[in-house]
Amino acid sequence: MFSMLEVTYHTIVRRARGGHRNAVVGLVLNMLQSLTMIMAFLIFFQILGLRSSPIRGDMMLYIMTGIFVYLTHIKALGAVMGAAGPTSSMMLHRPMNTIIAIMAAAISSLYMQIITLFVILSVYHIVFNPITIHDPIAAMGFFIMAWFSGCAVGMIFLSLKPWFPRFTGIAKNLYVRVNMIASGKMFVVNTLPASMIAMFDWNPLFHNIDQMRGAVFLHYNPQFTSVSYPIYLSLVLIMIGLMGEFFARRHVSLSWFAGR
Repeated sequence: MFSMLEVTYHTIVRRARGGHRNAVVGLVLNMLQSLTMIMAFLIFFQILGLRSSPIRGDMMLYIMTGIFVYLTHIKALGAVMGAAGPTSSMMLHRPMNTIIAIMAAAISSLYMQIITLFVILSVYHIVFNPITIHDPIAAMGFFIMAWFSGCAVGMIFLSLKPWFPRFTGIAKNLYVRVNMIASGKMFVVNTLPASMIAMFDWNPLFHNIDQMRGAVFLHYNPQFTSVSYPIYLSLVLIMIGLMGEFFARRHVSLSWFAGR
């Protein structure tokens, strides 16, 4: 057990570096990506004439609640889907196995997003405008729930990747693009008509972002989203993904990828 924990730790560190010798570089690049999306959405809202938050509170905090939850979900999905598979050269080093690779990918993704979240919020709070979070413990819970649901979706793609490598790449990109709108980070769910809510209600990220804003803002109470739906859906997807990964691991072969 201790040997596996040590291998997991070193794999997490390796993943957190993001391909750089210095882990700080990977962290800074992750922060720059978050800041770029925040500034892009701020400019977008300015062009639309939305100079104040649709919810009573700080406009930047409204934008960041959507961006951070979305990026955490997407980063977790990409990290789990990109974890080393059974044919990877890393699997030649015991006690390394695919479960360690998946855990390391998921935890390193969460680590990077939590550090990014705290640094950006702290700088904004100190330098620009003091912020108040209504229920910080619940807000962090929904933040972690977005990461967990991203890991669950990533497990489904990971279990399909050995069988349909090109399809899973296209499906993952499609899922990321669809969630730019379907996640609900650009609008307030309580103001949507029932027809639009029905279009996005399938998405666990849609529920996470709305519930996150209910925890962050004192004057917002989510009416049409659920706390339990993302949890139950993620648990189901995790179990299906683990069964699919176990089956694929027993049948995968290097020769599958010879002509791909």
